[in-house]
Amino acid sequence: MNKEKIIEKLTEFFKAEPTRKFSVEDMVQKLGMESAGQFKFVVQALTQMEHDKKVVLDNEGNFSLVQDTETEKLAGIFHANDRGYGFVTVDPEEPDYFINPTATLSALNGDEVRIEKIGDGDPSINKRPEGKIVGILNHSLTQVVGEFKSAEDENLPAGIIGTVHLKDKKLSNFRFLVEDKGLHPVPGEVILADISAYPGPALPNLLKGVAVKILGNVNDPGMDILQVVYEHDIPHEFPDDVMAQAESIPDHVTETEKEGRVDLTDQPLVTIDSIESKDLDDAVNVWKLDNGNYHLGVHIADVSHYVVPGTPLDREAFERGTSVYLTDRVIPMLPPKLSNGICSLNPHVERCAMSCEMEIDPEGNVVNHRIFPSLIKSTERMTYIAINKIVESDDQKTKERYAELVPMFEDMAELHKILLKMRKRRGAIEFDDTEAKIIVDEQGHPTDIQLRERGTSERMVESFMLAANETVAAHFHKLKVPFVYRIHESPKPEKVESFFETLGILGIEVPGKKTDIKPKMMQTILKKVAGKPEESMVSTMLLRSMQQAKYSPQPLGHFGIAATDYTHFTSPIRRYPDLMVHRLIHFYLENGTGEDAQEKYVDQLDEITTHSSDAERRGISAERDTDSMKKAEFMSDRVGEEFDAVVSSVTKFGMFISLPNTVEGLIHISQIRDDYYEYLEKQMALVGRRTKQTYRIGQPVKVKLINVNVEQKEIDFTLADPGHAPKTDLLDGVELPDRRPKRNNDHRFDHKRSQRKGNNNHRPNNKNRHSYNGSRTANYNHKSRQGASRQNFRGNKQRNKNR
Repeated sequence: MNKEKIIEKLTEFFKAEPTRKFSVEDMVQKLGMESAGQFKFVVQALTQMEHDKKVVLDNEGNFSLVQDTETEKLAGIFHANDRGYGFVTVDPEEPDYFINPTATLSALNGDEVRIEKIGDGDPSINKRPEGKIVGILNHSLTQVVGEFKSAEDENLPAGIIGTVHLKDKKLSNFRFLVEDKGLHPVPGEVILADISAYPGPALPNLLKGVAVKILGNVNDPGMDILQVVYEHDIPHEFPDDVMAQAESIPDHVTETEKEGRVDLTDQPLVTIDSIESKDLDDAVNVWKLDNGNYHLGVHIADVSHYVVPGTPLDREAFERGTSVYLTDRVIPMLPPKLSNGICSLNPHVERCAMSCEMEIDPEGNVVNHRIFPSLIKSTERMTYIAINKIVESDDQKTKERYAELVPMFEDMAELHKILLKMRKRRGAIEFDDTEAKIIVDEQGHPTDIQLRERGTSERMVESFMLAANETVAAHFHKLKVPFVYRIHESPKPEKVESFFETLGILGIEVPGKKTDIKPKMMQTILKKVAGKPEESMVSTMLLRSMQQAKYSPQPLGHFGIAATDYTHFTSPIRRYPDLMVHRLIHFYLENGTGEDAQEKYVDQLDEITTHSSDAERRGISAERDTDSMKKAEFMSDRVGEEFDAVVSSVTKFGMFISLPNTVEGLIHISQIRDDYYEYLEKQMALVGRRTKQTYRIGQPVKVKLINVNVEQKEIDFTLADPGHAPKTDLLDGVELPDRRPKRNNDHRFDHKRSQRKGNNNHRPNNKNRHSYNGSRTANYNHKSRQGASRQNFRGNKQRNKNR
């Protein structure tokens, strides 16, 4: 029977039962073509029918007739994977649609696309719905950056002078041709090129463009980080009009600017920051009151006084959204004339500030407060190290140096303990971690990774900033006026259900009602596992269940710190939302809170908060990529060495491990050769079928570095001591799939099915990519390599992190 006849018969079978799904085996039996030689002809016929859009193949490997009714079309953002497949986010609150490599329509990462839904998801087995891209609505990528390579060594079409080497893994399947219409770079130069032609049906893997800027030589110091900056489209050069406006601002507070401000220059107050910090945006003071309460003053640089709406400075600050702290540089939101000058609360000079003064009782409650523009003069520029020497080490030499301020620092330490106890009492979720700073030489080569745990001073400043942020948010929420909030919503029910299911498997009892999730419940769970082997696993699962923090005009509270009201008020030098909060405070103080006043900003806040959230994620992504690249470069000279490590994540294709210096890498499943290992998703474990050896999160392992790819930011390890993992009975009662080799004649079909089915769950849902922020935020960023979540905790008040 030839292919046309087979297709004709198959069509009859499908039309006879139009809603039924058929496996290949069903079709083979119906046709009576069950011999090995005939089987492949049926597969070929089904493949042709799928190509012709007569039938559709679902994730289970079953075929069904394409219905005549119009397929539902949806719009969303495409997230590419370097393996060819991808995902489309249609609704941030719903699972992403899986897009098979043959159904991407050559869309690029970040493109706005239109898709057709071709398969339903199944949350019970963590299977996503499936779609295919039917149109590209808008390309997000308009420029590329990379090393120029000459056309002389290649047989390229006429009018093409060379290619651009694309380092972005998500563009690894595409080739970029440089047209003879712009600049003529020389090989080895890194260029910026505008895209003139996108991939299409005729040339699905080709991009074309014109060189518009030469950035320098690929070997120039810092060029690798500059490429990351361009890849993430981060504005980093201030336009002339912005610089001109900055230069026109006086470098001191004028007499006119002092009018209408409360003069606090006689108060002792200090900035507390890291040694290398130059943008000092907050100052604090504390003293005990006669009634037993504490006075806490948080005084923030009044950036909004200098960055006025409608000006070049404001336009540029909005576009940047945030300062970005990379390994060897800072890309500031504001020009240095402001960020390090008139807006920085440098010691012994007058500065315009926005103050939040609070009266706090011994239980940590803010019983009184006021928010107002002020004039301050910092008494001293303190560092974390110096404060820790005073309040932790009782260092006499340091105490003598700052003798007049030591009583205030002691009061600060007392108040911090009160505030910390209060937050824990209400259920705030605390995650402790070590900070890592990558040290580079003059050539930009990493020479060390330094670790430092947050001490009392860092946590103390965090407590004061949290208190101010909550107080400001509660004040304006009570007034019911348009405002900017920092929100962290409660976890989604399906995520919580999965988390609690895992806890049940571990025998951990969940307190409270599962239908009414409170931060206190999560805090109690962490307490139960503290110090136990499963602590790391439970912490990771808890964080994966949380939503992403963001900015919003709606006061939805902050789940992670158990705050009913929360905003970002304390860092306007480097975060636009904080600047906007100050602007709103000024506006309501000057214009009242009536209906007419509320109309001013009510229609602007959606755009401002959405853009600010996007800019924050853009900055975090650039920081993450830079850190990963430099860590890979640091490890590149250590191939062959052995290290003590801890399992940080477990996937079906292997496990990620973390070294004490925070470097992470992958042990691929193919490197674990002493047994066949089954992946148990609920237990987040790899278990050997024969040996029962088990690898789980938090487990110590000895590893050997076998490969480093700096360009792709990949570090690969193998086990240095296989055969020494603990044994468990996790596989007992688990129905295991048959691992016998497949027949040769069905290999081709099963490979295709594995592309559709096996890859469906590689990429974590976008809701799992968290930024968990407090004040001077503690950021929890989930990143993935080949779809696996990896955590990198970014401690508070780091100048080279997005706080």
